[in-house]
Amino acid sequence: MVTEYQRVSKVCPCCGAVTTPGWDDKRVPVEHAGIVAAPGSPVRIGPETLARAALLTCAHYLPIGRARDLLEKLCAIDVSTGFLAGVRGRAARRLEKKFLSHLQTLLAGAPVLHADETTGRAAGSLAYVHVACTEYLTLMHVGGRTKDDIDAGGVLPAFSGVLVRDGYAGYEHLTQALHAWCAAHLLRDLRSISDADPDGQLWATAMANTLIDAHHAAQQAREHGATTLDPAVLDAIRNHYRGALARGRDDNHRKRGALATDARTLIRRFHRYEDMILRFATDLTVPFTNNVAERAVRPVEIQQRTSGGAWRTLTGLVDFAIVQSYLDTATKWGLNKLDALHQLFTTGPWLPPALTPGE
Repeated sequence: MVTEYQRVSKVCPCCGAVTTPGWDDKRVPVEHAGIVAAPGSPVRIGPETLARAALLTCAHYLPIGRARDLLEKLCAIDVSTGFLAGVRGRAARRLEKKFLSHLQTLLAGAPVLHADETTGRAAGSLAYVHVACTEYLTLMHVGGRTKDDIDAGGVLPAFSGVLVRDGYAGYEHLTQALHAWCAAHLLRDLRSISDADPDGQLWATAMANTLIDAHHAAQQAREHGATTLDPAVLDAIRNHYRGALARGRDDNHRKRGALATDARTLIRRFHRYEDMILRFATDLTVPFTNNVAERAVRPVEIQQRTSGGAWRTLTGLVDFAIVQSYLDTATKWGLNKLDALHQLFTTGPWLPPALTPGE
């Protein structure tokens, strides 16, 4: 539906002066609140167009040119590339205050939280996109890779639950939280050692089997309504775990070469962080992997590829992280992205009412 507003110019019959009425926002009907205009332009763009433009550029990661072509072909809406380039920033400004602070408060009180980071190229340099998320909430922010950059998201400094993460040392300062190491990362490390020398690094295969068996045991316990593993099962897991490490030390003792060095490094990691690595078995509320966070940051890589490998400005990357946080959270709650964007540009952002739908 297109609503047309006509502006009529009048010519004075005496002096010939042309008078044209202005297009200030006070003349816009209340039912069309949320429409915008380019400075000095009589053209008004409503929330339906804003939502569709944001859907293409933010939710489907399309380049500006392709998004403009689709809007024209599918919706008969012809907008400028400048408008499309700015719609993400316009959405981010509407989310910065109320939505971001609301998610920070919810996530800080979560019992289990996932954290991850990925790289993003912007303005000719490298930045990091950090994510803190749960099954129903996602919050991303942009910064460097130091502990201060991690804390800048406003969630982790106040978090005291279980933090599921990878092995990056930047999270070690978060001592108020219990840490759980993503088993998917560990299995990849073990496989790289095992594939390089299957007969000489049998400990890596044994350790991988131990983790997988522990995962299956934890799954079965949850399915039967248990809150903890049977002590005998947990003792068997720890015995197999430590036995694999002992075999690894013996097999790599006094060995030289890059593979033996990498194997000893991995053995030390498994020995030092045993409690973190087996957190999923000792606490059945903790998942086996950090896939929730990895899925949340994947759109950064998708958008980067469709945008020629980089964002033109750092602000563009920051705005993407804000809008993607909103869209990913809305999707997790079963909301249609277009509906969520339409609400954003009319009455304001949709806010998740709780940590989970059941609360």
